[in-house]
Amino acid sequence: MLTLENLSFDVNDEKGEIGIIKDISFTVDDGKFVVITGPNGGGKSTTAKLIMGIERPTGGRILFDGQEITAPKTDVNAIRTRMGMVFQQFNLFPHMTVRENIIVSPIHVKKMSKTDALRKADELLQMVGLSDKADAYPSSLSGGQKQRIAIARALAMEPEVMLFDEPTSALDPEM
Repeated sequence: MLTLENLSFDVNDEKGEIGIIKDISFTVDDGKFVVITGPNGGGKSTTAKLIMGIERPTGGRILFDGQEITAPKTDVNAIRTRMGMVFQQFNLFPHMTVRENIIVSPIHVKKMSKTDALRKADELLQMVGLSDKADAYPSSLSGGQKQRIAIARALAMEPEVMLFDEPTSALDPEM
């Protein structure tokens, strides 16, 4: 399903090139869970951004369902419709309600009807225990609530692959 082959990512600073990720390779088969652990600054978030096409690797390649997504002419946006990511900072739209945050991508990217998107949003809000927050704005939510909304938003796209950056950082123990 997802393969990283000899992946590298370097950045340039005033002292020269710094290797953030050096020659990592692994495969995640369909239906499997993989956890990448390590110290702060170890490249975990960068690896997720590389997979999502937010950053471009300086070496190696990434394959998703047999397609090389790091190839220059690959439509990264089309690939992203099949992947979901919950960012460490959640990246909720502050000017939209919780429900609007969840339905925006299914409607605009997947061309889902508003009725279907609203139904899906309500199901997901119930699943994450936040049905009562559907009309709230992100500024009124706790960190754990924002994280659960970000998870619901990612799941609304019905992704084949889900990436989580610091997945338990703001969740309550019971979640």
